[in-house]
Amino acid sequence: MVASQAMTAGAIAANFDTARPTISKHLQILAQCELLGHEQKGREIHYHINPNKMKEIADFIEPFRKLWDERFNKLETLMKKYKTKN
Repeated sequence: MVASQAMTAGAIAANFDTARPTISKHLQILAQCELLGHEQKGREIHYHINPNKMKEIADFIEPFRKLWDERFNKLETLMKKYKTKN
């Protein structure tokens, strides 16, 4: 949700069936990890995505994604062979 626009914790929490303090805690953790940035506007804090950090995470995960894609492709091939034998 915050990928398209900055939002307050309350606006984010309104989209979930979870207590606002729980959402606030998750936002705090994401901000500490620098996955979210935040900006104080008056009494409200608006959270927004940190695209640079998200890119860093995506780059880190990419080799693992490729590994799992290869493993699932091998499994799919084996399953197709097994299915044609039965």
